[in-house]
Amino acid sequence: MFFLSRQTVSRHRSLYAGSFVALAVGVLLLGLAATATAATIAYDGPGAGGIPVQLPGGDGEPARTVTVNVSGQDVSGLQAVLSMVGAICGFITIFVIASTFAFAVASRRREIGLLRLVGATPRQIRRMVLGEALVVAFAAALTGAVLAQLLTPLLLAKASYTELAPVKLEPASPWVPLAIAMTIGLAVAMLGARSAARRAGRIGPIDALREAALEPPRLGPVRIVFGVLFLAGAIVLLALIQPGTGEAVIPLAMFTPMLLVVALTLLGPLVVPWVSRLLALPLVAWTQVSGRLARSNVVAAPRRTASLAAPILAISGIAGSMVLTLSFAADAATATIRDTVLAPIVVTAPETVPAGASPGDLGERILGTPGVAAADGALRLPIIRVDHDSAEIVDAEGVDLSVAPRARTLEALSGDLGRLSGSTVAISKELAGYEGYRVGDEIPVAFTDGTTDRLEIVAIVRTAAEVNAAMLVPPALARKHAPAAQPDRWFVLPVAGQDTASLVDSLNTALGGTGARAEPAAAWEAAQSEGLREGNKLGIVLLLGPAALYSAIAIVNTLLMGSLQRGREFITSRLLGATAAQIRRMVLWESTLVGAVALTLGTVITVTVGLLIRHAMNDGLSQVPTTVPWAILFGIVVVCLVLAAGAALAPTAFILRHSHPSAATE
Repeated sequence: MFFLSRQTVSRHRSLYAGSFVALAVGVLLLGLAATATAATIAYDGPGAGGIPVQLPGGDGEPARTVTVNVSGQDVSGLQAVLSMVGAICGFITIFVIASTFAFAVASRRREIGLLRLVGATPRQIRRMVLGEALVVAFAAALTGAVLAQLLTPLLLAKASYTELAPVKLEPASPWVPLAIAMTIGLAVAMLGARSAARRAGRIGPIDALREAALEPPRLGPVRIVFGVLFLAGAIVLLALIQPGTGEAVIPLAMFTPMLLVVALTLLGPLVVPWVSRLLALPLVAWTQVSGRLARSNVVAAPRRTASLAAPILAISGIAGSMVLTLSFAADAATATIRDTVLAPIVVTAPETVPAGASPGDLGERILGTPGVAAADGALRLPIIRVDHDSAEIVDAEGVDLSVAPRARTLEALSGDLGRLSGSTVAISKELAGYEGYRVGDEIPVAFTDGTTDRLEIVAIVRTAAEVNAAMLVPPALARKHAPAAQPDRWFVLPVAGQDTASLVDSLNTALGGTGARAEPAAAWEAAQSEGLREGNKLGIVLLLGPAALYSAIAIVNTLLMGSLQRGREFITSRLLGATAAQIRRMVLWESTLVGAVALTLGTVITVTVGLLIRHAMNDGLSQVPTTVPWAILFGIVVVCLVLAAGAALAPTAFILRHSHPSAATE
């Protein structure tokens, strides 16, 4: 049977070439994410800068000591990005490969029906199809793994000495990560082929031949059940997008569209005809015959349409939701900064102090400038928050409550900031929500000087990540454990009646030679907002770049496979009197309609997730700007439609150019 499977794959090379390419690229992306993650895990960190922290254990976990890197030369940021990249690429790979193999098997229903007629049993059919999938999957997975190993050094070289990984990364042992990527690829391919093989093996010979001309009118109960389950899971995740979700909004914005995409794909044959008829109304009115034929083909084959639309739906729904989420996150952060900063002037310290200048002089120069009433310069320091089985660095600052509440909003949602003294701490609402902290709880912490303490929570304040740290401690506690710490910015309060612009000039004169810079708060807030948006652009490229590339290949691949299987249909249409130009126009409108259906459903996902995300992020904020990245969103639409049309028209033109209507009788 395996020999027969190999012969079948060889005979249907053009059909399975698409599956091979899709799986090879998918394993390549998964392999790169896995090998890069292995390199970050193997990175030992710098020789100095590590703080040993004792974890108490609990719930069956023994006490142990871990070393926390506080030097700043860590790769945790890259690890987080790689994990999300792997999740997105893994989902797109699973999604596309399953659809591609199912489409390849479904295209051979007539052949399978003939095999049943000559005596092949359903079990033999299933074994043959699974054998074909194994042949293609093994070759593709091996190819993808080899390419991943060859490209890993280049990826690590590009990732080294960046903001996410300010160190040099070296390739680690590739065997385990590449084995994982290959195993995932093989498993996905077999699962995709198995479902299609079982569907073909369950029907009788006559039904199989009939199914080659007409798709079954109803969906199977298993497909409906799983579609409803995924839809229910997506609704649950949508319900979790609530005010106060904080940074958890990002993973919710990533996983919710995934579930919605799977649900719409499984239930697509029920949805596609209705959406297609609606979108085809102007097309039919404008194009007459070719548009009507395109609509009929799309509506009459909802399963085929759903399979062809799957890659476009996946990338438009997921990418659109992530792009909109990051844009709305920047809008909310901009409003938060504006509402939090009360001082009219901000002084920013230089990243590196010029030769001959002392960082401790900045505060004296600011306060010594005529017209300055007070300056809020908080002492930033890292604090290690210790849990039962983990230890993480939290951004903290020592705040002077005699000045800070006048320079920036420090609103206690619960507790009393006036009790902030000694070994106490005020934490942000976001941190409290993540860890379930309440006023009166104690947080075990370790400081960079090697000492440990337990800080009592005396207040929970509103989250303002770009202005206030997640943990606020008394200034004396900050100076005790970080004596060399210096403020990285000052919020300056002028005396009554002092002109802001003239005071900014005076401050810049007084700060000459230090590298520090004074500017109006509005300008500083605008710079912070622009920095956030630039960071979001980088995040979009890192998170969605590989998935977008793979989706583009999948869109071309899937539509190319679909068009190559329609040679007899095109030739028959020529016999019935259709011209080559009419067939090309029909294919153009058909591919455009398939893309429009997918993009419409993807837009529904994007808008639904985006509106909920915006509501959750903007809770408690006033006059939040709305920035919709139209250029990126329209770019997704245009690229998807162009790829879909091009991938459908190219093989159609080839078939029409190299065939004659008389071939329909052969």
